[in-house]
Amino acid sequence: MSHVPHELPEAFPEKIGVMQELRAVDPHCSRLSDQYHALNREIHRADTNIAPVSDTHLEDMKKHRLALLDQIAGIVNRV
Repeated sequence: MSHVPHELPEAFPEKIGVMQELRAVDPHCSRLSDQYHALNREIHRADTNIAPVSDTHLEDMKKHRLALLDQIAGIVNRV
């Protein structure tokens, strides 16, 4: 189990500028990024037992985070 947050800039280090631009001009991308960030913080808090959740709930949250990341990647890679 890793206690390192999975921040978006780490997922797309070569596209940081593109992501910043998209967040500024694309409300959908901005909303997805905000959802990812909020969920990522919640997962990190659960992983570090600051706000523990059941294993099933944690797994579901991680799957949702991955789905958000896939959507964001689709948008970022089109640019």
